[in-house]
Amino acid sequence: MKNKKVLVVLGGTSGEREVSLDSGRACIKALRKIGYKISIFDPKKKSFNLIDKNKTDVIFNALHGKYGEDGVAQSYFECLRIPYTHSGVISSYNAMNKIISKEIFKKNKIKSPEYFVLQKQDYKKTKLVQSIKSKKIKFPIVVKPINEGSSIGVRICKNIRDLNKSTKSLFKEYIELIFEPYIGGQEIQVAVINGEPLGAIELEPKRKFYDYKAKYNSNSKTEHIIPIKIKKSLLNKVLSIAFKAHKSIGCRGVTRSDFKFYKNKFYLLEINTQPGMTNLSLVPEIARYYNISFKNLIKWIINDSSINR
Repeated sequence: MKNKKVLVVLGGTSGEREVSLDSGRACIKALRKIGYKISIFDPKKKSFNLIDKNKTDVIFNALHGKYGEDGVAQSYFECLRIPYTHSGVISSYNAMNKIISKEIFKKNKIKSPEYFVLQKQDYKKTKLVQSIKSKKIKFPIVVKPINEGSSIGVRICKNIRDLNKSTKSLFKEYIELIFEPYIGGQEIQVAVINGEPLGAIELEPKRKFYDYKAKYNSNSKTEHIIPIKIKKSLLNKVLSIAFKAHKSIGCRGVTRSDFKFYKNKFYLLEINTQPGMTNLSLVPEIARYYNISFKNLIKWIINDSSINR
């Protein structure tokens, strides 16, 4: 119904604030074209508990990162009993936490890079070396926070000296880090929508890897390739894995799964419950390829909203 009052929640306080603002603005534009009555809420400026439930029929969650896609915002929406978009409290938390999501992938026989975790209080260079040896992880090694998105805080280290330096630097801001081998090969992203895999897109970054700048800077010249350059049987396989991940985490609405295809194997790096909706975002691009306009994508997301997600 076009008289629906939609509250777009955007911005927030995470390191992905600017991306969230861009996503939110694009969604607001589409929602207004559809004919919904729009209001805007930025939790950096007001507390979630100041949302007026009497003036809101649906919350469109355009937040990214901490407090927006880790179950915190979703907890407030559930308490307010206002239908909202994307995944629910538990699935959002599990997807955002890289340790929990990796364990869920392992339980469901979804291949993901080997890993180990270190906490700030336990950190010593000798322990780092021991962990690398015990897990038989070879360089280059990726170190990153356990609960950030958009490649924030990700470091790729070629040797123990680089790794030790990066680890010390990251522990100034984070209390827990995850370490895993860098997987080469093709960068493939899969969108799942309406309870089924929609399609995939391949990325060829001109930078060393698909980091924050490669994702959101139009000057980074990352090439987007669709259809992707693999056999149809392999495409069907990665679509199936993405759907399995979506279901195993308990996701709702739209998700994007990030894969590497290396030596004829797909490695799932992570699943995103709040995929970007900017001009450079991948889910809208995949949708366009399959003749789903941005406006219709946003309309579907709104119609899919609910509580108890």
